[in-house]
Amino acid sequence: MPNLLVTTITGDTSISFTSCLKQIYFFGLCIITEFYLLTTMAYDRYVAICIPLNYPLIMNKMTCILLATSSWLLGAIISLTLTMMMTKLSFYNAQEINHFFCDIQTVVHLSCSDTTNIIMFTTICGTLLGCFPFLLILTSYIYIISTILKIRTSAGRQKTFSSCSSHLMVVIVFCGTSLSMNMKTKSEDSEEVDQILSLFYIALVPALNPLVYSLRNREVLKAMKKCF
Repeated sequence: MPNLLVTTITGDTSISFTSCLKQIYFFGLCIITEFYLLTTMAYDRYVAICIPLNYPLIMNKMTCILLATSSWLLGAIISLTLTMMMTKLSFYNAQEINHFFCDIQTVVHLSCSDTTNIIMFTTICGTLLGCFPFLLILTSYIYIISTILKIRTSAGRQKTFSSCSSHLMVVIVFCGTSLSMNMKTKSEDSEEVDQILSLFYIALVPALNPLVYSLRNREVLKAMKKCF
């Protein structure tokens, strides 16, 4: 996003291969970590709603640190592996990337080397690191909704579901757009569609995060009332 803003203001659309690799690394790091952090949050909501009496025992401080750290480590390792594979590709002197950032699939298609291994690696990662976490999130919410429906009072159901609404909103926007990009069929207009879908989880989700999380936090609301 900072690079996109600079490009929009200055009109300079050039980028070096090194800077492109940096974009690919940090993009992979953030998107993989985001998937697993959302999965961790779904598990946290599941424990809190479905087995609340065991919540302090299961989701203790050490467990939370372990889940968060493993999400970042997994994102860093997978992204670094992919970036190292990209360094071995050969390109012509100048190439035009039909995207507003160095999208992995777009850059790979511009290479004059054999890209079979990278395409296979990204496909496997997309399945294991994208679809698998999404299925875990979906399973958690099946149990959560089932538990909420068993609550007798409508006020109780509404209060319990409201605690999940922020997380669910981000999951729908982030997972929905990112997974649909990998699952949709290729067509003549697919690159333009990819750019539009990319804006959702690259620009929209980070912009929504402070709103959907912080503004629903009681401590944040109290602090804002004191300030204003």
